[in-house]
Amino acid sequence: MSTTKKIAGAALAAALGVTTLSACGGGDAKDKTAGTSDAPKSKTVTLVSHDSFNATEAVLKEFERQSGYTVKVLKSGDAGAALNQEILTKGSPRGDVFFGVDNTLLSRALDNGIFTPYEAKGLADVKPEYVLDKEHRVTPVDSGDICVNYDKAYFADKKIAPPQTLDDLVKPEYKNLLVVENAATSSPGLGFMLASVGKYGEEGWKDYWSKLKANGVEVVDGWEQAYNERFSGSAGGKKAKGDRPLVVSYASSPPVEVLYGEPQPAEAPTGVSTGTCFRQVEFAGLLKGAKNEEGGKALVDFLISKKFQEDMPLQMFVNPVTKDAALPELFTKHGVVVDKPENVTPEAIAKNREQWVKAWTALVVK
Repeated sequence: MSTTKKIAGAALAAALGVTTLSACGGGDAKDKTAGTSDAPKSKTVTLVSHDSFNATEAVLKEFERQSGYTVKVLKSGDAGAALNQEILTKGSPRGDVFFGVDNTLLSRALDNGIFTPYEAKGLADVKPEYVLDKEHRVTPVDSGDICVNYDKAYFADKKIAPPQTLDDLVKPEYKNLLVVENAATSSPGLGFMLASVGKYGEEGWKDYWSKLKANGVEVVDGWEQAYNERFSGSAGGKKAKGDRPLVVSYASSPPVEVLYGEPQPAEAPTGVSTGTCFRQVEFAGLLKGAKNEEGGKALVDFLISKKFQEDMPLQMFVNPVTKDAALPELFTKHGVVVDKPENVTPEAIAKNREQWVKAWTALVVK
């Protein structure tokens, strides 16, 4: 999810790394004859993505076995950076499929015309609320909710009910407890700002942030610092002696805390304030000018197959978008269902994102 979702590791998240090219199986990435009329078609299909893409090797091997294509994954930084590179190489893409553009960046990608329309096989199995592009230039692959997380032990010790809504966060009992990410530099920070826009509208969201600032909200550059250093409820935050029991993170963060807990706890030490959420949806698209268009189509089909959709939750800590994909027990036992996340249309985001971020920065940071 532009998610620039951090995949859990020892610190419960993998920090963004350098650009890498990793191969799953064999194949020749330097097939210069692909696409010519008198040469064999390339048997390599390249997926360009942000750094958080991950899949079980056996699942990718299954695609390779079924399709005859070898998958290569080209990771290109966070979602914004990866998208920028594809815009700069429009028409001569670095791969065949791009994965990782989310609804906060979708209109930018579509306006720049980097995708070839393709209606994926299996699209009828995708929940219709996630199909945001009726021209099928992109296909929904996963969803995730940006939400305030809370430290259960802190609120139990203080005998204070944890906040559940955006309105709650400006109440006196939560003064100096919340840490958020910078909306100008962080995907979850931007998502949380958009939650306030969705809730309070153009006329009210800035007044809401004025109240949050008066109530002692702390702003840091990114998720890693907020969650693994300042938040008292995470494993990393405990080690760093973080003193903020409220943080903007993801609805999937509590299951991650259980999965990587040492020892593994019976119950998640963190909870989710379900009335504070903004839903991210991530998409994949066939890149215009792809050298292996047929392989790209097969890969897009596979990304919404039941096999891949059920593999995703424990690999990228996101939710499937297809109707029949089952969640793992870790999610059903320790996760939460966000029934009514805040929403802002991709068109409104594209039109206003820059001015909203500038206004937010002037109001909250400066």
